[in-house]
Amino acid sequence: MNATAERHHAYLAAEDPVFARIIAAYGIQDPFAWHDGGRTGTARFPALFLHVLSQRTSAAAAFTLYDRTAEALGGSVTARGLARLGPSGLRSIGLNDAKAACATDLARAQLAGRIDVEHLETQDDEEVVAALTAFKGLGTWTAQAFLMRQLQRPDVLPAGDTALHTAIQKNWNLPEPPTPSRTRHLAAPWAPSRSYAAALLWRSLVPPGEPYDPKERALRAARQ
Repeated sequence: MNATAERHHAYLAAEDPVFARIIAAYGIQDPFAWHDGGRTGTARFPALFLHVLSQRTSAAAAFTLYDRTAEALGGSVTARGLARLGPSGLRSIGLNDAKAACATDLARAQLAGRIDVEHLETQDDEEVVAALTAFKGLGTWTAQAFLMRQLQRPDVLPAGDTALHTAIQKNWNLPEPPTPSRTRHLAAPWAPSRSYAAALLWRSLVPPGEPYDPKERALRAARQ
């Protein structure tokens, strides 16, 4: 892990002994790790499509839908290919109505130049979230996941994530999981390292040696 990651971890450990304990147990974590089994490469548009597929379903199911789509498009997912399939074609592959419509809208917007998913790094976090969630069916957590995994932003707080709420409850011995509003309040001192804080907290939910990322778990299960 690079010096930047070490610096963020050192900041969190100094900020709260809970983080120091997690780091001692699990080591340095990479909040930017992207486990897709090589499906999307370095391209951001197909990665965003996989994020959309992952909403409210298992990682294994999202991989299956992605692979079916890629096969229907001759091997790779592109905006032009998704637009050509359209909602009906995507539904025939297995996408539900909401995901098929969202993917088609994204593809058509990309082709028309209304958004450039491949070059969002010039926008700040709030602008990226606003641009992505403008598409019906693309939620805030999906936009934040894209910020973290594809744009590698260091201070993303997915305050609505239930696993994060569970981890906060567990590590601070709270009587119940915090609400998104309470999560934002609790996490304010963790800035500007909240992506790293989230990665540490998610990691704390599983025993050492076991992957915490759902996609990584699905990939490991597929290899067994």
